[in-house]
Amino acid sequence: MQNADKDASMDFITSLCGEYQKHNRIDPVYYEKYDVKRGLRNADGTGVMAGVTQICNVLGYYVQDGERVPMPGKLVYRGIDVEELIGGFMREGRFGFEETAYLLLFGALPTREQLSMFQQLLSGYHTLPHMFTEDMILKAPSPDVMNKLGRAVLALYSYDERPDDLSLDNQLQQAIQLIARVPVIAAHAFAVKRHYYDNESLYLHRPQPGLSVAENFLYSVRHDNHFTDQEAKLLDLCLVLHADHGGGNNSAFSCRVLSSSGTDLYAAISAAIGSLKGPRHGGANKKVMEMFGHIEAGVKDWKDDDEIRAFLGRLLRKEAGDKSGLIYGMGHAIYTLSDPRAVILKKFAKELASSKGMLDEFELFESVERLTPEVLLSVKGEDKVVCANVDMFSGLVYKMMGIPVELYTPLFAVARMVGWCAHRIEEVYQPGNRIIRPAYKAVAPMRTFVPLADRV
Repeated sequence: MQNADKDASMDFITSLCGEYQKHNRIDPVYYEKYDVKRGLRNADGTGVMAGVTQICNVLGYYVQDGERVPMPGKLVYRGIDVEELIGGFMREGRFGFEETAYLLLFGALPTREQLSMFQQLLSGYHTLPHMFTEDMILKAPSPDVMNKLGRAVLALYSYDERPDDLSLDNQLQQAIQLIARVPVIAAHAFAVKRHYYDNESLYLHRPQPGLSVAENFLYSVRHDNHFTDQEAKLLDLCLVLHADHGGGNNSAFSCRVLSSSGTDLYAAISAAIGSLKGPRHGGANKKVMEMFGHIEAGVKDWKDDDEIRAFLGRLLRKEAGDKSGLIYGMGHAIYTLSDPRAVILKKFAKELASSKGMLDEFELFESVERLTPEVLLSVKGEDKVVCANVDMFSGLVYKMMGIPVELYTPLFAVARMVGWCAHRIEEVYQPGNRIIRPAYKAVAPMRTFVPLADRV
């Protein structure tokens, strides 16, 4: 297209924007008039009840006399408190992600023999289909690993002999294959992104048998394949904490919505990946680190509470950062007094910061966590309980481990693949399964058709 044609096209698109805005504004009064549950949330912030699940429970408050009462947060996988689960395998010096995957998929902790066989099954599925990396990743590089991940998962449909078979054995096989293959796809997509967009050398590493998911991921994304046991165990912990967060979170619900239609697993999981990419969901960990980049540059004395308060106020007033008016990493739809994932990660983040000589930066994160509630009150008049969420410290942990920011959200997807597959299978096989179909109130007035010659 010639430059003149491009200019004319952009002018027309600009005029179309005005046309859209003129005809598509919805008066906010309608949401109150028809009692619309925006964001599928009730007026008190609780989620609209859309289903039941045995997979995961997220607790952040209890209701007493019709009022929400804040409480320390709890994350429960198949009836087991995540803190207890993590304490169990860490005391034994074991990796826990594979065990967690088994628990979330099948509903019970594996025996030693079952865990060993499940680990072998995952290891056997690490290898991607023949020429998959060459045809599906190398030939169409993407500047964002999440988009490549979504496309690659959809492409796996073409390499499956029974992609539309909804039998339980096939669904479980597809799920286990995805859990094993997605870390490899993410590592390869990252390598290709770095090569084509950042002008770096291309390193593609094959996963090694006998390594855990966390170990193989670090092996695959590092040029020299080197990692320490401490790094691998910490990444494993992050994967466990991100493995699921209930059926109502945006990506899991997206997966369940598509699954309820009877579509294939690859389509449902790809939709979940697209959801997780968003900065209001999994992409928030990148936004936290971006925000702290602004804070670290804009606050001269990281130990001066008054200076930090002032900068946080500028963030809320849309005068600094990305001008969104948000303090990323603070607040959660369910957690009130604490996010258990953030509490656990914070402990290990402090230990890692001490060993890496990064305590000053860690303490700045702590200060933002501590000061944000009072700044919210002074700037916005919001007197509500707000805590740090998992994104506050996960990005810092990844940074201290030397993991590039482009991999923060893909790592979230690697972990959450377990939860998505568990919710997918539960949605397909629950009794009385029905397609999810909420209502939207139509408010456009009726009009008559105007012949083309009579339109102005």
